[in-house]
Amino acid sequence: MVYNVGMGIWEGRSQPLYRSLEVVFQSLTTTGYGEDAPWDSLQMNLLVIGIQLTGIGLILTAVDIFAVPWLQSALKPSAPSDAPDHSAHVVICGFTPRTEAFLEELATRERPYVLIESDEAVATDLHRADYDVVHGDPEVTEVLSAASVADAAAVVVDAPDDATASIVLSVREVNPEVRTVTLVEHRGLGEYLDVAGADAVLSPRQLLGESIASEVPTAVSTLVDEEVEIGEDLQLVEVGVTPDSDLCGRTVAEAQLRERFGVDMIGAWVDGSFESPFPPDTTIEGGVRLLVVGDRKEVDSFRDEAIASVQSVSSQTVVIAGYGESGRAAARAFEGTTTNVTVLDIEDDSQVDVVGDVRDPEVLERAGIGDASALVITVGDDTTAILATLIARDRNPDLRLLVRANEEDDVTKLYRAGADFVQSLATVSGRMIASTVFEDEEVFVYDKQVSVVRLPATDLAGKTVAEAAVRSRTGVTVIAVVREEEIITNFDPTAFEIAEGDDVIVAGADEHIRRFESEFGG
Repeated sequence: MVYNVGMGIWEGRSQPLYRSLEVVFQSLTTTGYGEDAPWDSLQMNLLVIGIQLTGIGLILTAVDIFAVPWLQSALKPSAPSDAPDHSAHVVICGFTPRTEAFLEELATRERPYVLIESDEAVATDLHRADYDVVHGDPEVTEVLSAASVADAAAVVVDAPDDATASIVLSVREVNPEVRTVTLVEHRGLGEYLDVAGADAVLSPRQLLGESIASEVPTAVSTLVDEEVEIGEDLQLVEVGVTPDSDLCGRTVAEAQLRERFGVDMIGAWVDGSFESPFPPDTTIEGGVRLLVVGDRKEVDSFRDEAIASVQSVSSQTVVIAGYGESGRAAARAFEGTTTNVTVLDIEDDSQVDVVGDVRDPEVLERAGIGDASALVITVGDDTTAILATLIARDRNPDLRLLVRANEEDDVTKLYRAGADFVQSLATVSGRMIASTVFEDEEVFVYDKQVSVVRLPATDLAGKTVAEAAVRSRTGVTVIAVVREEEIITNFDPTAFEIAEGDDVIVAGADEHIRRFESEFGG
């Protein structure tokens, strides 16, 4: 309209409106110019320049808004809606740090899996990272069918508690026989998931809380030991060596643990890290926690030597920051002891003594960390836990700091911040899931940086443990042989031959266990 009026008034060349419309469209789309040129008036020349610039701007805008996103979506690989052709695989509903740790367990076992992720962006990123992922809602039976649940060996559900029951019911509709394992935030919901059809309901947060609490010396359970029963006679025991013990100042070789006490040393915790095997020329210092295995009498004898004098811990205060499932389990672990427990949480509760933010120094002071012997941090966010650890360490350098890490990557950060002991929720969860899914692989302990596992030893048949050089080749210690369900613990590693069909119970760091499976598991 402006161009048409301008041609009549400024140029003195009246023309039909459709003619002006065509010229303007040619200019805006850059498909033609100058049919009415030349223009004599300044006004018309400026108007035409404006039309031409507007056309270029509109084209560039259209490319940015429509063409670029379309090209990106066309070239960017998206997560598939159907799974690879698998059978006897594990279907995992939900990608979290816990299932990520379980995926690492699957990778070491070379077990196939399909991951179902409802968030399209997350699913696409996982697909680009070479995960076997299907994008879709795991509550929908068609999505479960696309993940081949009908042919799966097991289904693992790690979703919000309100969605877990629905997923389990959908799984049962697709495959009533498949083994279904779920994780829950709130332990009380477990019975309802049982009703829905879950075969196993795991609560790793509770186990983690109990494990962290066990690191605090109490009048009932001193800094001495944490036992794992393996059969009727064999015990795996964690023992803290006191500074005035006869073992202090000696190397592992000089201590002669097998000759003097009959126990085998699996490894040791030094500054929060597990070392296995522990070098024979390493000096045993006070406060080091040794992991040994032996029968009950041998272990008791060794314990008496390691703990020359147990300091009194009859009256102490422990502050628990974070009163979720882990915090509640930690608090329950102190029941029946003389330990005074102060609970700190950001939300008010009948069991919470101090309400406030654990990152606030004044709140920590009100909770009594100045006089406390230990602070247990089980908050839901690792960033919060790291800052709280830094503040608490600054306010009380002698405080024993025990922290739950939600993600494995944050464990090192928490140690650097000043934590004395850090337990990874993701790692513990991954081990719990793996042990529950693979029932043929019996795991005796989840919550340590060491695995104690019953495994087949196909390639050891006809050999002795010493002849096969198991420890030097893999780093694990064979602590028992299972023959026709009889656990044989008292055997000579240089003379006792492993028979066809025997299983072995081995202990060592996770990577050493995987190495043993690769070397001798057949």
